[in-house]
Amino acid sequence: MSDDRKHLDYMSLALEQARKCEATLNAFCVGAIIVKDSTNTVIVTSYSRELPGNTHAEQNCLTKLLFETTAAEADTTYSLYTTMEPCSERLSGNIPCTDSIITYNNSSERKERRLGRVETVYVGVKEPGDFIITNAGQDKLLANGVGYIHISGLEEEILAVARKGHSNVQSPYNRREDNSRV
Repeated sequence: MSDDRKHLDYMSLALEQARKCEATLNAFCVGAIIVKDSTNTVIVTSYSRELPGNTHAEQNCLTKLLFETTAAEADTTYSLYTTMEPCSERLSGNIPCTDSIITYNNSSERKERRLGRVETVYVGVKEPGDFIITNAGQDKLLANGVGYIHISGLEEEILAVARKGHSNVQSPYNRREDNSRV
């Protein structure tokens, strides 16, 4: 399997996670997965609001990684696939996903448990300006030694799912069975 096909397949798995999100007017529906690079094994999956506390998909993946996985080799690396660019600002006041990734990578808990480091973040779409005008996630990740790669091919579908429940945006996910707008 080519690398392009592999990355698209992983992004499709993240999109499947995003579809599990409950629709909401004021947040995106995002899915994420973490892959162990050395074995190409998906080790954690999640989606926005899966865990309590207005949580985002990337944050949930990192929480699961810390509390639900066993130790690995200290030099293990992970790739995080997310349908949308990790946020750099949260209107709720919660920790932005970009900061969560950087904090995870630098945490003593990760090192003590011999868990791998998130080496690269693969992104399906940049965050649209629906809630935050400018997302500095890409710049912040790169400045902290985390790779950032856009995966093309699913943008239209990712945005339709992400905006599920947003009444001001055209999306097939915002329609009732009688095809009227929600």
